[in-house]
Amino acid sequence: MTTPPAPLAPRTRERLAAALLAAFALAVLADLGSLLAGAETGHRIAKPLLMPLLAAFVAVRGGPRTLVAALLLGWGGDVFLLLDAAWAFLAGMGFFALGHLCYLRLFGRAAPPRGLGPLYAVLLVAAVALLWPGLPAELRLPVAGYAALLAFTAWRASALGAVVGAGGALFLVSDLIIATGIAGLPQPPAADFWIMFLYCAAQLTLALGVLTASARTLPGAPAPDGGAG
Repeated sequence: MTTPPAPLAPRTRERLAAALLAAFALAVLADLGSLLAGAETGHRIAKPLLMPLLAAFVAVRGGPRTLVAALLLGWGGDVFLLLDAAWAFLAGMGFFALGHLCYLRLFGRAAPPRGLGPLYAVLLVAAVALLWPGLPAELRLPVAGYAALLAFTAWRASALGAVVGAGGALFLVSDLIIATGIAGLPQPPAADFWIMFLYCAAQLTLALGVLTASARTLPGAPAPDGGAG
């Protein structure tokens, strides 16, 4: 019977977590710099590194396994969105949708601040109405459903505080910019840069916010002895 590896010493764990977070930051800078420079190869190399590094940081910090799963599902979405095909776009959207379901499990049943629900509902209806005419017919229902899940996730994220709520909102804005491009609507200058900037900020903010919000008591967190939560 194989003996399980000894747990890392607290100081070693903190150093490894800091190194992984620094590597994530360098990968973000490399990706954003590649987008600004129009270096497609650099973007294709850096983008798939982002979420595995952030997920490894969360794991070393002892974060909830559900959070690690959400980030790795985001990695799956990132990889599929690098492919220029409708099926790959739908697959990527599916991976991100599963990641949002993980986030929803993490947010639990705490009540978000009053007033945010109607605000996100109005934003959702307005966004879908604006996007709908320009979307390819086969993408209309999937994009509308995904947009509803995004808005719901952003609303529920605020139940864990302003930091996690901001992460949910940033994720929503990033994906709405993607959708405007698909629908042929005007986009901001350097749209790809802003999409990735907001996406990376969203995932990092969500991860740090969940870690701060008493991760050991959240659904999917490992038990104190390292067993399943």
